[in-house]
Amino acid sequence: MLVSTSTLGGHVDTIGPLPAAGRRRRQLHSDEFKADAVATASQPGMSMASVALARGINANLLRRWVREAEVPAVKLPAKAAPTFVPVRLPEAPTPVGEVRIEVRRGTTTITVAWPMAAAAECASWMRELLR
Repeated sequence: MLVSTSTLGGHVDTIGPLPAAGRRRRQLHSDEFKADAVATASQPGMSMASVALARGINANLLRRWVREAEVPAVKLPAKAAPTFVPVRLPEAPTPVGEVRIEVRRGTTTITVAWPMAAAAECASWMRELLR
């Protein structure tokens, strides 16, 4: 998009293309450029900020490249289909024993013994009793 600013004596002043509003377009760097910058920044005594400044890039960008170079890339197969692996769980053991509950009210004590296999029914009964 060219913008005309004024017309003076038959001469048109123009401004080059204006950047789009919002984010600037990222500059793409070659793999060789990145590798060279990372290798230089990884040398002992080298400042990442000075390496980035010398190459005209942001220091945070160089730090990201160094981090990415340190982490090995994980390559997945092109079309790896997920596989289902069934897992058999052991049967839950049948509870053995009993639930023993002792309730005291004043001088009266009630002791209840309930089979462990029916613990849910015992809990229901206790809720009703304590209302």
